[in-house]
Amino acid sequence: MLTSKIISNGILRALVTILVIAIVLYFLYEIQTVIVYLCISLILCLIANPLVQFLKNKLKFGNSLAATTTIIVFILMMVGFIFLFVPLIISQANNLSLLDTNKLQIQFMETEKSIEAYFNIQHVDLNKMLKDSKITSMLDFTYFTGFINSILGFMADMGMGLVSVFFITFFFIKDQDSFKATARKILPDSNEDKILNSITKINHFLTRYFVGLLLQLTVVFILYLIVLMIFGNKNAFVIAFLCAILNVIPYIGPIIGTILAGLLTMISMIGSDFQSEILPRTIYVIIGFLIVQAIDNNISQPIISSKSVNSHPLEIFLITLISGITFGIVGMIIAIPVFTMVKVILKEFFPDNKIVSVLTERI
Repeated sequence: MLTSKIISNGILRALVTILVIAIVLYFLYEIQTVIVYLCISLILCLIANPLVQFLKNKLKFGNSLAATTTIIVFILMMVGFIFLFVPLIISQANNLSLLDTNKLQIQFMETEKSIEAYFNIQHVDLNKMLKDSKITSMLDFTYFTGFINSILGFMADMGMGLVSVFFITFFFIKDQDSFKATARKILPDSNEDKILNSITKINHFLTRYFVGLLLQLTVVFILYLIVLMIFGNKNAFVIAFLCAILNVIPYIGPIIGTILAGLLTMISMIGSDFQSEILPRTIYVIIGFLIVQAIDNNISQPIISSKSVNSHPLEIFLITLISGITFGIVGMIIAIPVFTMVKVILKEFFPDNKIVSVLTERI
């Protein structure tokens, strides 16, 4: 029988639990920068794993030397990127007025007038269509320029963050065997092997995934750049760079990138004749981007999404779709890594379950 004392104790425990959870969440919020550093370091560690294994197994490097060499390679790649590409990105972004909300909006309005004038010639009232759809009222140029500025600001002011990330990454690479040994001591004996096997497999699959994703973005960027250069776009590099980054978002990202490429191509040609120059070149660029996406969807994506994490393309599509509906764009980006981790854990702990065995038969 419930007494007032039992009820009060239950309420008290519930309140204490809620308070502890709130304190933990607040603490995590306060150290979110450190959490970001840890996540970036972990991703770098996964990307670097093939190089580290090559240095240790083929060249017989020790842990410290392999970690040091890997960090030096990362630094050299970063320095090369900064000296070769960042000045070009910033200058082209300035030319496109991507860093200035007012200029970007003015250029967009001029492009809209050119489109309207062209369609009026063709007896289509574009102005009425735009007003009815309320598209222009939904365009938030502040958000777009803020996004561009945040990327460039991050690239320009990340000194302390880089030092922290490289420092953490160095020890992740150097002491990964020690971390595993420590985990063996902490983990319960009954599940020790299962947990360690899960960690090993997750590390393997995510390494393949992130390396594959990096390769895919590089290939897409190069193809986008070629398309834009073929059609004489003066701001080819920055447009290709932005659209390649959007490819991180499965399925939706390439569509947004194509629309963005068409819009930025129009904006970059303000002052030219719309019917004879702007419109044809924009159409050619969009067609070129669609061809690149067809190549990516039929070659790059299946290799990364299916072979790197050993999942069926339809399985990947459904998980990405569900994650997108539930958690938005962030959910779509993290869907494949999280799904892979869940599958590996289920495979280790519930291998005899029929549903699990069907879902994980390719792992």
